[in-house]
Amino acid sequence: MIFKVFYQPLRSEAPVRERTEVMYVEGESIRDVRTSIDHLIKDINVEFIREVSGEFLEYEKQSVDYKVATFA
Repeated sequence: MIFKVFYQPLRSEAPVRERTEVMYVEGESIRDVRTSIDHLIKDINVEFIREVSGEFLEYEKQSVDYKVATFA
């Protein structure tokens, strides 16, 4: 499954909506994605993780920034 992860690039700073970034991650579940990110990327603040599928995924694939990360 593909998940859209909303995050702040610096964990040490207060979250600001305008600085929210997005990455797409392949994983089994939201818990799996969050655990992988927490273990491999220590300095980001994950705000929200959402599964993307169907028409929503097809729409997201049209974005220039669409790249799927896989953490194993």
